[in-house]
Amino acid sequence: MDPNNAVIQLCVRGMREEAEGRPADARAAFLRAWNAATDDYERCVAAHYLARHQPTPEETLRWNQQCLDLADAVGDERVGGFYASLHTNMGRAHQALGHVEQARRHYRLAAAHLADAPDDGYGEWVRYGIAEGLRATGGAAPRPAEETLRDLLNALCARADLLSLCLLLPAYVGDLGGQEDLARLDTAMRRLHATRRLPDEEQAALTRAIDALQGAHPSA
Repeated sequence: MDPNNAVIQLCVRGMREEAEGRPADARAAFLRAWNAATDDYERCVAAHYLARHQPTPEETLRWNQQCLDLADAVGDERVGGFYASLHTNMGRAHQALGHVEQARRHYRLAAAHLADAPDDGYGEWVRYGIAEGLRATGGAAPRPAEETLRDLLNALCARADLLSLCLLLPAYVGDLGGQEDLARLDTAMRRLHATRRLPDEEQAALTRAIDALQGAHPSA
């Protein structure tokens, strides 16, 4: 994005006001950005932020749909990295209205576009949102080790074992249900297992989780 673009500058201002806990000022900045936009690209960017400041789920969905439609109208490389986030937002908006099938469809579309998202912390955050949505709408089946692994993560949280959590959580929270993510989760679990840093009971639980997951792995 061009930092000298007036619409982008207004959106940056709005994000700063969001972070400062000033939602009314943020919404005003995003609305000014929308009114100042001169083409579909600028309107797409402004609509993305305006969707976050709507009074009802219906209006949130309407603005997210408008944002997606505008991205389609732009149709070039400037918006290619937007789609994972846009479909995630559409999924959340439909989910808030109880539209489970529509939400699931958008979460799956978001997953299909994830490779085009920025390869940075923001991209990881989008991945986590997609994974959460897929789980909530039945778009990704639970892993065989799901219950055991969740109990282990709860135990690590209770002990504030941050290092172990750092190893496991990115793969667990970002699991979209595919084989690549299965391998990623398996690798994270095995790395933690190899450290032998866990108490005996937790180490045994991790072993059980690895064994359960191994049965779902194509190389098993």
